[in-house]
Amino acid sequence: MVNLEWYRTFKAIYQYGTLTKASQELMVSQPNVSIQLASLESYIGQPLFIRMPRKMVPTEYGKQLYTQIVESIDNLERVETEFKRTVLNKAPSIRFGTPAELFSDYLAEHIGDQDDLHLTVEYGLADELTGKLINNDLDIAIITRQSKSDDTLTYEPLFTESFMIVCNTNMDTMLFDELIAKNNLSEAEKWLKTQKWYAYDNNLPLIRRFWRESFKKRPILKLHAVIPDNVSILKAIKNNSGLAVSSDIIAGKALEKKWVKTLWKGTITATNTLYLAYNKNKTQPQYVEKIKSFILKHVDTNMEDLTTV
Repeated sequence: MVNLEWYRTFKAIYQYGTLTKASQELMVSQPNVSIQLASLESYIGQPLFIRMPRKMVPTEYGKQLYTQIVESIDNLERVETEFKRTVLNKAPSIRFGTPAELFSDYLAEHIGDQDDLHLTVEYGLADELTGKLINNDLDIAIITRQSKSDDTLTYEPLFTESFMIVCNTNMDTMLFDELIAKNNLSEAEKWLKTQKWYAYDNNLPLIRRFWRESFKKRPILKLHAVIPDNVSILKAIKNNSGLAVSSDIIAGKALEKKWVKTLWKGTITATNTLYLAYNKNKTQPQYVEKIKSFILKHVDTNMEDLTTV
């Protein structure tokens, strides 16, 4: 009967090209690797590699065998890894990526509520978190947009956020309100351009999205300040007359605390879907469900009463 370790040894030699590197990967001695390969070749009755001075070159039989077994061996190794992880730690630490403001506003205070949920949290924007998921540096992440260049990740919709312009609760916006009431968008846009603006990036990603929906053009604005944190932006305009584009989720707590108010939701509401992203071949379904239920339980997306102008 064939020994499954022979196949694992064969796979390692095929992928790393030498007996030395294969033995290092498998953490066994090189003579043991040679013995296992010889045993497999004897069992199959065909040579699987051509022994070159510095490299093991697979024969046609070797290439055919690799194609047939590699997926099965990979699956077995994944099961073995996850089984060991579960046995050694029944409440595993999940490497969780998230936008900073969403975690700090909604999730941080509830981390201690579940004894079986251990998180290693990393903050980041969509591109950064997506890269870490692809490189297996994170298990699961909340992502604000799907990657068009990668097909290894699964994206489950969590909720949809709606964007708006927010300002200080004491700011005099009577003129702007009158212009909007009269549907005088041209003058309303002029008024907006005269205000101080805050954003988390010089490229104005949120402002651009809002502007395209309401004015059908790109914004031409001079920023008063660039602050790489949406919560800090809300704090900055709390006692100032500046404006920012935020969302019902990002600004939810600030609206509730009356730090800011909604100035305008636009002619057409600009929205964005947030996803729970993970590699289904590397992340156990129970971990995904545990994180998903935790998020949906504590992120309040029903902000309609707070955001109504």
